[in-house]
Amino acid sequence: MPTAARTYWLTSSCRIRRKDQSLLIEREHGDDVHIPITDVRDVIACKPIDVNTAVVSLLNQHSINVHMLSYYGDYAGSLAAADNATSGETVIAQVQLATDPEARTRIARDIVHATAFNVRRVIDRDLLAAPYKTLTASIKNATSSDELMGAEGTFRRSAWEVLDTKLPDWLQMHGRSRRPPRNAGNAFISYVNGIVYARVLTAVRLTPLYSGVAFLHSTMERQRHSLVLDLAEMFKPLFAERLLLRMASRNQLKEHHFDTDSNQAMLSDTGRKIVVAAVRDELAATVTHRELNRKVAYDELLYLEALRLTRTCLEGESYKPFRIWW
Repeated sequence: MPTAARTYWLTSSCRIRRKDQSLLIEREHGDDVHIPITDVRDVIACKPIDVNTAVVSLLNQHSINVHMLSYYGDYAGSLAAADNATSGETVIAQVQLATDPEARTRIARDIVHATAFNVRRVIDRDLLAAPYKTLTASIKNATSSDELMGAEGTFRRSAWEVLDTKLPDWLQMHGRSRRPPRNAGNAFISYVNGIVYARVLTAVRLTPLYSGVAFLHSTMERQRHSLVLDLAEMFKPLFAERLLLRMASRNQLKEHHFDTDSNQAMLSDTGRKIVVAAVRDELAATVTHRELNRKVAYDELLYLEALRLTRTCLEGESYKPFRIWW
């Protein structure tokens, strides 16, 4: 993303205080940490935090968002800085596009198609060839978001089944479950998806787009930022499923990294730190961008995607959602 500042990850409970133009992180276990406010792009709180008005004021002055994950690792909400990037011209163009049934369905269809492409690319091209072909045929004639999301759901169920064949028994998902996740595999996916959602929200808020107007998901769905839900779909496979497969194959995940009982599971404190470190490293990984002809971090891909959609709204440029090309 276009800034020298960086994301800070809070993996243990803490109190955040303001000290002049710095954030003072008072941790339950460990020394206090001073962070110059100019070094902060956004904050992801993986454990409960305590803030006061002075901190919120400082964060707002510097347009810094604090994203919080829930007890189970889902996205819980954000302390969002006052929105100063959104432009009226862009919002009007965005709304016009989103309220045009043909244009909206075309963009939603492309998002679903790109997401399935990425899932197949990450999990198994051969075993998911038939489900992908079925999805492609289903969405071709779809005329509503419900039909598109139904087709995506069918494809996803096939993908989860194939994914299970590549995981150890204790990490298999046996279908997707949320709030709470039923097992370790689902706990991992929920946790990483929550982080991806938070990072995409930061990316969207750097653009003139309005995060409440979407193309695939319903506007203000479940009081979420529905446009962020749209854009996050394409990137979840790049981080969640890809990292799960990699960490499982490298034996980096152990059963004791999860707290489980008969009906729910969540990452332990140690597990959270391991997963956060893995996601943070992945966000910093680079790839040569084919259009920009330079290396970009995976993290920057989120911002570039939001910019691509901005151009579609303002310039009528055809939207080609992110697909993994490497």
